[in-house]
Amino acid sequence: MLRLAIVDDHGIVRAGFREMLVDELGIRIAFEAASGEEALDKLREQACDVLLLDLSLPGQSGIDVLRIVRQRYADLKVLVLSGFPEERYALPMLRHGANGYLCKDCERDELLKAIQTVARGRRYISGRTAELLADDLAGESAAPAHESLSERELQVFLRLARGESVSGIAEALNLSVKTVSTYRSRLLEKLALASNAELAAYALQHGLMVA
Repeated sequence: MLRLAIVDDHGIVRAGFREMLVDELGIRIAFEAASGEEALDKLREQACDVLLLDLSLPGQSGIDVLRIVRQRYADLKVLVLSGFPEERYALPMLRHGANGYLCKDCERDELLKAIQTVARGRRYISGRTAELLADDLAGESAAPAHESLSERELQVFLRLARGESVSGIAEALNLSVKTVSTYRSRLLEKLALASNAELAAYALQHGLMVA
């Protein structure tokens, strides 16, 4: 029996995926979580084989959860389920340890295929993601600047874009205020921006957060 966990901050979304999978033989819903913190708490108490993980979560983001899961649960498979299309996040998430990336508007058959693929220890790559990988390998991709950010830079960037303070980010990520300030300066330089407001505008323009 494959044990599956669903992490998404919208109850309707969780219910939709649960409804899609409830009658599937061989799959059991181990738990659901509405935030990154809740997911990590439940993982300490309830083992699972595949984690369906949203990126946009309150508190610790899906990116934070992915990083921690890779550190603590090496065998746990993570299938990212995002409202953002592959062009924006698929390749960065695969590079940061996700076993697969799927958009939330996927059909039931594709979701099942992705779950079964990652459960077998393979990466799930959609047709569109395969094209992006091919372009990247051929050096033909015109990747936006944020795709060159490191995992930690991306975490800090998204939190700054959401309006979090440097001190708040430092506490949330267990970093010093000076370190976060350094990350902020580096982000502004890499993205050719001048302020937190421009960071937020960039994030909105590239679909990295909801307006």
